[in-house]
Amino acid sequence: MSDWVEVRPGGYHDSVTLMRVSRSLSERPGVVAAMVAMGTGLNREMLERMGFAVPADAGPDDLVVAVRADGDRLGEARDALDGLLRDASRPAGTGAPGAEAPPRTTASAAARTDATVALLSVPGPHVFPEAMDALDAGLNVMIFSDNVPLAQEVLLKEAAARRGLIVMGPDCGTAVVCGAGLGFANAVRPGPVGMVAASGTGAQQLMCLLDEADVGVSHVLGVGGRDLSPEVSGRSALSALAALDADPGTELIVLVSKPPAPQVADLIREAARRLDTPVVFALPTAGEDDLTTAAERVLKALRKTVPEWPRWTASRRPAPVAGRALRGLFAGGTLRDEAETIARNALGWDLETRGHRFTDFGDDAYTRGRAHPMIDPTLRLEAVRTEASDTGCGVLLLDVVLGHGAEPDPAAALAPALADAARDRPDLAVVVSLCGTPADPQDRDRQAAALRGAGADVFASNAQATRHALSMIEAAPAEGTPG
Repeated sequence: MSDWVEVRPGGYHDSVTLMRVSRSLSERPGVVAAMVAMGTGLNREMLERMGFAVPADAGPDDLVVAVRADGDRLGEARDALDGLLRDASRPAGTGAPGAEAPPRTTASAAARTDATVALLSVPGPHVFPEAMDALDAGLNVMIFSDNVPLAQEVLLKEAAARRGLIVMGPDCGTAVVCGAGLGFANAVRPGPVGMVAASGTGAQQLMCLLDEADVGVSHVLGVGGRDLSPEVSGRSALSALAALDADPGTELIVLVSKPPAPQVADLIREAARRLDTPVVFALPTAGEDDLTTAAERVLKALRKTVPEWPRWTASRRPAPVAGRALRGLFAGGTLRDEAETIARNALGWDLETRGHRFTDFGDDAYTRGRAHPMIDPTLRLEAVRTEASDTGCGVLLLDVVLGHGAEPDPAAALAPALADAARDRPDLAVVVSLCGTPADPQDRDRQAAALRGAGADVFASNAQATRHALSMIEAAPAEGTPG
């Protein structure tokens, strides 16, 4: 068995490309481990945990290649690397005989189409000129990128307002415009509900619950997780509210956000009161409705029946053990925030001192130089194994978020990891919040069956999943108890 570690200075590739290349190398005969990633601190730490010796001079702008393989297979993997990088980075359709050369700027691309929205996904520190180029071309902008400087976000949103446009983002993971899903969007039916979303997974949870009740959406306008901060002051949210209020196909607006700054929340509520279209607020914080309750309020406002939210219960029944902790491992930041708020209401505000933890693997700290965990589950799968080996952990709570752009079959990797945890720890309970629809490419019901087969209790409602997990912790209220 031999290791090969190489640093390529300035060899940037986007995180999705590198994930694909890493996976392709890992699947080659004789390869035991492989990782191709930018040399960020998080990636260096992961490589070291895999047993690779990473050169000290590798930095976040350098490409690090690490492969462990048998004998001659290592050389074959080395020979294959450049071709894999080249193929994974090549835009679809390029190189075909007679094909038109792809545009080199956003403005030149806009000139060839009647598009109204530009979706940008380049490293956050470099997105500003591209976004300004799109605004100057008369396009609304969706910025998928995270790690964008706050001052640049404010400048972009001010520039958009002057042009009568909207900037969705930065860090906008989900949008639906005229029925077209952008980013991590679920396959949902069209309908009368418009959303302003300062939360991607919060919007997805609401979309999926409404779809379960046969209610669809007109548009989902993501605005980025910082839009309701004091610095940004709801600039895009205000524009999105006005746009949806003017849309004849929108009968009701939902504003969903991570915890907003109080003064900005007051500003948004005042603006909502001046609209002709009613607005429902979904702010999963202390004193506010959880996302499931907000969805039920929307249904009642539309005079629709509130259904029983789907759940898939495993036959495995670990007995609650006094003193054990709840560990939440989330890909969705708002789903994590909602779960933690429910837990604090139920167990008190000193969760950490009692061993309870809720981690958002989609936070910027975990995604520098890496794909989002809804695309690349590597870090969270490792966390599942770590938490399962800790006898102080009694319940694992995870979310699985489906939809276009997300991992094509999340249960394929997660279910075996959960089954291994259940085998090694018969006392460990596992609860999964599954956000998706039957029409999603991953097939929600098939994912649910696989996760249930691995020993997890699965819920379509994140709030119900959390309360179920809490019911397995000593002194927690029974599932469904307000809290």
